[in-house]
Amino acid sequence: MATVDDVRRLALSLPRTQEHLIRDRVKFRIGSIVYLALSRDESELGFAFPKEERAALVAAEPAKFFLPRESDLRFNWVESRLGALDPDELTELVTEAWRMVVPAKVARAHLDPPAVAPLPPAPSLDELRSAAAVFNGFAGVDRSWHALREETGRALDLSLAAHRTALHRWLNSWGCRIRYPREGEPDTFGAGLAAWGERHALAHTPLARLTPREISRFAAAYEELAALPIGRRSLGPTAASKALYALWPGSVMPWDAAIAQRLHGVRDGAAFARHLELGRAWARAALEEGGGLREADLCAGIGRPEVSLAKILDEYLYITITHAAAADARKAADTAQRGTTPPAP
Repeated sequence: MATVDDVRRLALSLPRTQEHLIRDRVKFRIGSIVYLALSRDESELGFAFPKEERAALVAAEPAKFFLPRESDLRFNWVESRLGALDPDELTELVTEAWRMVVPAKVARAHLDPPAVAPLPPAPSLDELRSAAAVFNGFAGVDRSWHALREETGRALDLSLAAHRTALHRWLNSWGCRIRYPREGEPDTFGAGLAAWGERHALAHTPLARLTPREISRFAAAYEELAALPIGRRSLGPTAASKALYALWPGSVMPWDAAIAQRLHGVRDGAAFARHLELGRAWARAALEEGGGLREADLCAGIGRPEVSLAKILDEYLYITITHAAAADARKAADTAQRGTTPPAP
């Protein structure tokens, strides 16, 4: 027999889903569109379903399904008796209801993910040192991070407006382009961030010691944050991962578009979970090669004493993937330009 816990587990495993309590009823929605709704006593479940097919569904199994009230007949909606559904049947109904309200590309990415290429082996400490040396050569590379840590007392608290503003400014310093509200406008990003923070109080576990449950919780937090509305668009995958790093700098190895595409092919919650699993394996390998050094001492020996091992691993990926790809693109552009430039007289 299907239960409310089954409904919640299934719904929250689907990308972009948010749970809300609306007029004493638990509802699950994508943006503003509800696709699942429990009755007040939680004995009945309404779900998105094609109008043209529901009469046949109800006629075939009237003990399980029934039409919505007359005022809701105009919607693509059917009601069911939750206790009459078995778990497999519930899985199919919830998944198909979700599919009706998300973009087709989101459904395809989740239900038919591309084959995942084998992940690269862990970098050696020498490779991490080499990448750190390149990263340290960038002008002002840690300036904005030190400013954020100083403004927030080294502990971001999203319940504080000043901390949310500091995070907003730091994300934009890394190219996230999140619009600042004009005078008199509501701070959509700040309000959404505060509400998100109330739902995701996660532990500051070092990356190497993350448990599967903690990785799953970080992936769910990431997916919800990436879908956070900020004006006419959502926050997005890169900004969401960087915000998670800012909040849990010892736990989260962030990514950018180039890194995510090269390693995982997609940037959904499942891919972010794999990314953290990769980071955990790499962090453990680095600590093992370090012969039992404390993480702080290992990071200092690599040449990055004021950041976490999670960040050092992200910097290694940036240097070897994102920065390398940009350098290759510049080289190709220069070659093409020289090939089309007429020789000097």
